[in-house]
Amino acid sequence: MKGRIVILATGGTIAGVGNPGKTMGYTPGSLTAGELLETVPQLKDIAPIETVQVCNVNSDDITAGVWITLANTINTMAEDPDVQGFVITHGTDTLEETAYFLSLTVKTEKPVVITGSMRPSTSISPDGSMNLYESVCVAASQEAAGHGVLVVFSDRIYSARYVTKTSTYHLMAISAGETGAAGFVRDGRVYFMYGRPEKVLPEDSAFDVSRLTDLPKVSIVYFAVDADPQFLRYAAEHSEGLVIAGAGAGEFSRAYQAVIRELTIPVVISSRIDDGVITKENLLCENTIAAGNRSPRKAAVLLRLALTKSSDRAYLEELFSGY
Repeated sequence: MKGRIVILATGGTIAGVGNPGKTMGYTPGSLTAGELLETVPQLKDIAPIETVQVCNVNSDDITAGVWITLANTINTMAEDPDVQGFVITHGTDTLEETAYFLSLTVKTEKPVVITGSMRPSTSISPDGSMNLYESVCVAASQEAAGHGVLVVFSDRIYSARYVTKTSTYHLMAISAGETGAAGFVRDGRVYFMYGRPEKVLPEDSAFDVSRLTDLPKVSIVYFAVDADPQFLRYAAEHSEGLVIAGAGAGEFSRAYQAVIRELTIPVVISSRIDDGVITKENLLCENTIAAGNRSPRKAAVLLRLALTKSSDRAYLEELFSGY
């Protein structure tokens, strides 16, 4: 008998309930972890299951406090030799942010897998049951150990570093852009056939959240034609750091540039484009930091964690370019 798999439930569509047969107009986070398990009786054939109800919310209501609770719970429970791996059920709207945060803060080699669904449990053909089943298969697989936090969705395995949501309705709404999937699951068997998520956080940059209850505030400001630069000043006054979702290769108007050059808090430049990379050579303002190929959302996650250690620009530049 394999070690047990711990399922940490946070709510989302996978635990949603609505009008029978309908895919819209449901209430996320309606089923408890125990009720969710009852929809997949085959899980008992994979490994013993333990459930932890961390919260039960729409993923738009996930907070830094929930992130910290998840990371600390996993780091503590991973010390138990009878625990083989972890599965987190989560809403898809902010799944990529939670996955990336955990990839920077979880300190175990044991598999940590995040999943969700695009359809509520009461729809005609809900996808949550299969996603949960395949996630437990991956968490119970020795092949998944040591590859960081993974996302399992619609038969595919993704690295938390690159995963993103790409559709508001499609069953394959979770993807990894240019990087692609790391593997797939078929009839309960796990295959790492593609690019394995080998990249790990440098030891001297690892983030310890065991004593934290919250994270520094970082705001994301989206640039578009005629965007008012006064919003930058307002955001800067109410934040400890900013991420700019620029156009193209992280670009913005001269009016934006004038305000950004005045700012003294850390400013990271990302792009509103789905794929690509922002390099130091792209930067329009010398007092800013390139996000690399991180989306504005993931750049904000990394900056929030980084600011728990230092706001020094040289440190931030090295951090954002190092892995």
